[in-house]
Amino acid sequence: MQDGYAPGFGRDALEMMSARSATDRARFVFPLLRNGMRVLDVGCGPGSITAGLAVTGCRVLGVDAALSRERLVRATPSSTVDFIAASVYALPLPDGCADLVFAHALFEHLSRPAAALAELRRVLRPGGALALSTSDWSRARLRPRTANVDAALRGHYLLRRRAGGDPFAGKHLPGHVADAGFREIRTHARYRPDLTYRELATYIERRLAAAVATPSPHRDQLAAAARSARAWTESTDGDFSQCWVEILATR
Repeated sequence: MQDGYAPGFGRDALEMMSARSATDRARFVFPLLRNGMRVLDVGCGPGSITAGLAVTGCRVLGVDAALSRERLVRATPSSTVDFIAASVYALPLPDGCADLVFAHALFEHLSRPAAALAELRRVLRPGGALALSTSDWSRARLRPRTANVDAALRGHYLLRRRAGGDPFAGKHLPGHVADAGFREIRTHARYRPDLTYRELATYIERRLAAAVATPSPHRDQLAAAARSARAWTESTDGDFSQCWVEILATR
């Protein structure tokens, strides 16, 4: 991940990322893949999606600023898949080297989306494809949506913004892509139950509790949100589906 990825996410987040696969997170990209294509998976995390993009004979390079042997829990470099540690803002790659650039769950963590898109455009060849999948918490579906749920979510959004990210990035990203000079922009909103209603409550409560333990100007607000998240975890069950905005565009 990149600059807005909070260290406090910890092993819970790593385990969730490790469960991701190309078939459920990059399905909209598969019709574009051709044998021999050069594909970049930027912000690849542990690489569980990266390996799946090579099934069509593509040569895939996974890129992540926090790449390490420990994080590559689901993927092993091969003749068609490799990994490098690098920032999305300064990719150590030549101009026009990629046929397709893919990024899943990256832009919601970035403080400078315009700079990131300029770098992705640089490494794409003319006519190459950009494929992004980014969450939009403003369209997430939660039922029931109680006062405690809303208070906990506000704390969650605060942590995301405090780390430099944007919890509503999916809503803003199509405009950023257009401003970056991409054309033929197509968007689609896909809803996916990434976590159960109760799992989401537990995940947010743990993040907020960890944040409260660290001195900050927002400590009182985060402590109140943590109490609401705790009440949420103890409430009746419900439904949760995250909104993922999928974007295809041409260089």
